[in-house]
Amino acid sequence: MGAVCAPVTVATVLTEAGRPHGTTVSSLASLSLDPPLVSIALDHGSALLGHLHAGAVLGVNVLADGQEGLALHFARRGADKFAGIDWSADDGAPRLPGTTAWLAGTVRQRVPAGDHDLLVVTVHTAATAEAAPLVHARRTFGTHSAFAP
Repeated sequence: MGAVCAPVTVATVLTEAGRPHGTTVSSLASLSLDPPLVSIALDHGSALLGHLHAGAVLGVNVLADGQEGLALHFARRGADKFAGIDWSADDGAPRLPGTTAWLAGTVRQRVPAGDHDLLVVTVHTAATAEAAPLVHARRTFGTHSAFAP
């Protein structure tokens, strides 16, 4: 699957204590328009999974070309990935500035799937910007040539 271009996103939650938590995810997929549903897959070892039960609010920050540093930062394991990172709370989830798109929704279903869990999310907020999307393929970040400056 490494040869398949994938959007680069940072999935985020506010913990019960109100602290932001997030991780880089490249498995965002559109599932349905009516109702609006998306899915993401998270490795069983992801610390984010502990905060994602049915009804939990999830934010999906679709990174823009040039945000490779954020993608790498949130891909690391660590206690406080938001230390020194600009963010705001939007519809109950941490939102990063400068992204090409933003989704917020509620976890509808969590399905075990091999070494990952597939999360089905009902989208209640969506916003886009003009920034070119960041994609990942063959261990390389980039954007689609039609969007390149």
